[in-house]
Amino acid sequence: MAKAFDYKKEYSDLYMPKSKPGIVNVPEMIFIMADGTGNPNTSPLYKNAMEILYGLSYSIKMSKMSGSQPEGYFEYVVPPLEGLWWGTEGYFDGTNITDKDKFCWTSMIRQPEFVTPEVFEAANRTLGKKKPELDLSISRLVTFTEGLCAQIMHQGSYDTESETIAVLEKFIAESGYKIDISDKRRHHEIYLGDPRKVKAESLRTVIRHPVVRV
Repeated sequence: MAKAFDYKKEYSDLYMPKSKPGIVNVPEMIFIMADGTGNPNTSPLYKNAMEILYGLSYSIKMSKMSGSQPEGYFEYVVPPLEGLWWGTEGYFDGTNITDKDKFCWTSMIRQPEFVTPEVFEAANRTLGKKKPELDLSISRLVTFTEGLCAQIMHQGSYDTESETIAVLEKFIAESGYKIDISDKRRHHEIYLGDPRKVKAESLRTVIRHPVVRV
């Protein structure tokens, strides 16, 4: 049996950066996304988004079991959860919002290249029958190109990210770049651990900021 394709391993430059910052040019990818606002620890909307993103992603992955395997399907590991973050009052670099109720977010999971709008709609129908209580209208399939970014691996609690972000921002300034966060380019996090299963001090999070050359 062929080994399942693992995006984290095959694209380690995107998913497994070192604790030392670096520059990466992030190519076009396909994502299922869901938008919302509020504290991710308490927001029912965020909980709904998580159920939808994982539900759709695993519906697509397991479609081969129902005889509706998409054209071009291959065995793969579902990629990690990611998030784009900003605030109700605009700019957010990961450090300047302390009231989590003011968060705005786009949560997302990367999809294999064979996932077309038709595959996405089929997964929506499957999940809708299985979990009719979910509001699937907040999800969408998006082709997303992030472009030039600086990134770093943070290890530890989400609440201590500011220390790592300070290192990242110092690197950006000293390397001839500037942060390019805007209403089109956001503070980005990739979650490589499940806080329900991993101790806070062992969590790993990729922190990524869009940049441009000075």
